[in-house]
Amino acid sequence: MTFKTTLLATAALLMAGCGASDTPPADTAAPTPLTPAQIHDQILTLDTHIDIPLTYMTEIDPSGPTELQVDLPKLTEGRLDSGFWIVYTPQGELTPEGYAAAGAIAQTRLTAIEQLTQVHGADFELARTADDVRRIVSGGKHAVLIGMENAYPLGDSVADVPVMAARGVRYMGVTHFGHNQFGDSSNADPVRDEGPKWNGLSPLGRDLVAALNDNGIMVDVSHAGKATMMQAAEISRTPIIASHSGAKAVSDSLRNLDDEQLRKIRDVGGVAQMVALGVYVKVQTPEQLAALDALGQRFGISSRPDYEALSEEDKLVVDQERDRIIATEPLATVSDFVDHIDHAVKIAGIDHVGIASDFDGGGGIIGWKDASQTANVTAELLRRDYSEQDIAKIWGGNLLRVLSIVEADAK
Repeated sequence: MTFKTTLLATAALLMAGCGASDTPPADTAAPTPLTPAQIHDQILTLDTHIDIPLTYMTEIDPSGPTELQVDLPKLTEGRLDSGFWIVYTPQGELTPEGYAAAGAIAQTRLTAIEQLTQVHGADFELARTADDVRRIVSGGKHAVLIGMENAYPLGDSVADVPVMAARGVRYMGVTHFGHNQFGDSSNADPVRDEGPKWNGLSPLGRDLVAALNDNGIMVDVSHAGKATMMQAAEISRTPIIASHSGAKAVSDSLRNLDDEQLRKIRDVGGVAQMVALGVYVKVQTPEQLAALDALGQRFGISSRPDYEALSEEDKLVVDQERDRIIATEPLATVSDFVDHIDHAVKIAGIDHVGIASDFDGGGGIIGWKDASQTANVTAELLRRDYSEQDIAKIWGGNLLRVLSIVEADAK
């Protein structure tokens, strides 16, 4: 029974106890609608994609105000209860040296997330199960789950999947930008990749899906190519997730899910988490794309590692110029973002849609620039007549349902 239903039932009982007639007075006021803040006090909110820098918990302490989009003060102000903190590694060469470098990056971020929950245990606690999330949030703390963006650091086997599960990883993305040893990406690397590499999952990728199922880790198909995603959905014993994707029908990006993919996620009982990253929420114009391409050529940027290799001075120039190019057209807003939610609900159903910010990894739109503005998303959902029950599903209930199924299958 929802909070709103409880209020209505209580009012009915009070009227009956006072000898009220079957017909209420004509001037009886309708129940006052709950505000977004009140709704957040009644439901559990969960963001499935919060990135962290490599200096997290060393140079940057998120327990106080920071330049990050997600820190404790912003989480508190926005009433954002829980999330998946991300172990991200950029895609590199499929070599022992590449795997080792990626493994070191993954370990740095895993350790930082663990330190967050250890050093600041009064405010953050590591969650390993859906019930953990509910318990932690009910106790007044923020539940921290771990997602691994890109399985690339595993190397040429899946032997370390149980190790990642033991460390707390609860979803793992098959790919990132560029094909890897497990499958094809939605975005081929312009230098390394010439068309599809595997036409979906590789043989090792099929082993990966089975290993994730065995160890209670959700299979994440964001960044995966369509064939990779559809094959993963077919062979996974448990529902898959897209941890941070958009609706292709709303914004025609290679990274977004088309209607067939949304229906497939629905058919296997999964969930598609709509992402609030501006360039996927609202596709750029041809003129903007041409200008961005010219900027990339000017600085020799064809992949994320190319950008990371730039000097700090060049990064600043690239960032400023990119922002100027993107700002030549109206930026994506919360309303644009909820258009993706609307479409995903229309195609996949209310039980199969969720929310991801991609904060500190490129995410952020007008109206939801950081975690402090989280209630603005709920306000837009209310404006579009989503019920409290629907909002609770979108803001975390659907994802926790999938996590519970994956846990049970592993056991």
